[in-house]
Amino acid sequence: MLPPSPRPSEPIPHAGPSPTAHERLYRTMRSRIMHGEMLPGQALTLRGIGKEFGTSMTPVREALRRLVAEGALTMTPSGRVATPELSNERIEELAALRALLEPELASRALPRAHMALIERLQAINHAIADVITRHDAAGYIRTNLEFHRTLYLRAQAPAMLAMTETVWLQLGPTMGMLYDRLRRTEAPHYHRVIIAALKAGDEPSLKLAVRSDVTQGLRLLAQ
Repeated sequence: MLPPSPRPSEPIPHAGPSPTAHERLYRTMRSRIMHGEMLPGQALTLRGIGKEFGTSMTPVREALRRLVAEGALTMTPSGRVATPELSNERIEELAALRALLEPELASRALPRAHMALIERLQAINHAIADVITRHDAAGYIRTNLEFHRTLYLRAQAPAMLAMTETVWLQLGPTMGMLYDRLRRTEAPHYHRVIIAALKAGDEPSLKLAVRSDVTQGLRLLAQ
């Protein structure tokens, strides 16, 4: 059985294997995993998910199949489905992917980083500080990723962004565990450096700040 969601899940009507039921279930589960609302190694069952969302087994099975294909879930030969428990080597590999992809996305976004974007990033950073005061791990991860996604959307590189989101998805449960270890008391330092580099149009500083921001915490887990 899944633990209660921090936010009420919108019930999915029992309408058989309709695309709407499957897509809504997939997106809800994907969001939970990406935002660290589920622990590493947490087992999932078709029956438990179907009961929680009030839907039949077919949409549940299809949603889980897609999440396994994305690496968000693992499936054993016996059919057991769970969130991944990442080895140190896997964490380092995913951190290296973030270090490659995200500075490049930020670099491509820089020519389109107008004041409206900078003001939006500043507002998101203030929101991050608010969720930290509430000790809301899932809220922190969700808002932190919103900061990065808002910037990267300006890169106009959808394939690269899709690859980045797949990495975020695989890291989600581990990021939830990392939040407790970091014991943050304020918004990430490098977010302010990213915003300053955008204002200055300083591409080398921007890429370095993004690389440092997305890898520093993960390195702690791999030690």
